[in-house]
Amino acid sequence: MTALGAFVDRVVEANDASLARAADAVLTTLREDGLVRTAGAGHSLAAVMESFYRAGGLAQVRPLWHPSLLPLASAAGSTRVEREPGLGSSVAAAAGLEPRDCVIVFSNSGINHYPVELARAARDAGAALIAVTSVEASRASEPRASARLFELADVVLDTLVPPGDVSVPAAQPVTVPLSSLATNALWSALLERLVEADPDVALWRSANVAGNDGANAALIERLAPRIPELGSV
Repeated sequence: MTALGAFVDRVVEANDASLARAADAVLTTLREDGLVRTAGAGHSLAAVMESFYRAGGLAQVRPLWHPSLLPLASAAGSTRVEREPGLGSSVAAAAGLEPRDCVIVFSNSGINHYPVELARAARDAGAALIAVTSVEASRASEPRASARLFELADVVLDTLVPPGDVSVPAAQPVTVPLSSLATNALWSALLERLVEADPDVALWRSANVAGNDGANAALIERLAPRIPELGSV
């Protein structure tokens, strides 16, 4: 097994109990017809993309995001914006969070204003809060916000990523970031738990396999009034 494969296995195994608690929180939201709200900034937006309208992915997901957070729009600007106070609070306010919702915030460092403000808004709304973050990296960094993300969460999925998010060469790492790998592994492990607990959970199907358009269109028709990012059929 490669070092990367061993790392992924270690992350999933280390989070076994937390994944069970996270699955319970998400299932409660689904059974109450709430929404799973996924959020991140910078490269953590890759996890938001992975969670939304994805073949095999959970249907009742609405992303929390803002265009200024996208590195493709402005790399330096996206870093600056997630550090500034205010945006997370405004995004959360516009989202209309409900107590039956489950908010999943992806932030490897968990120290900037944007993810922390979203976390506080989730708590204020009475929604379940799951943090996908590196506890080690977060503790090693001075928080820019009033708290670290993991300190606010109901459930913490720990990516186990070291400070700096690099792993190679082992003696003085400068490349091979691990956070996206760990985050996607945890999200996939969570989906596996959900389907094991409820085989009828609503999932998207691949748009590139014949016969799936009808099932996806039915989900869009049902969910688009509450998830406008889905667009229309």
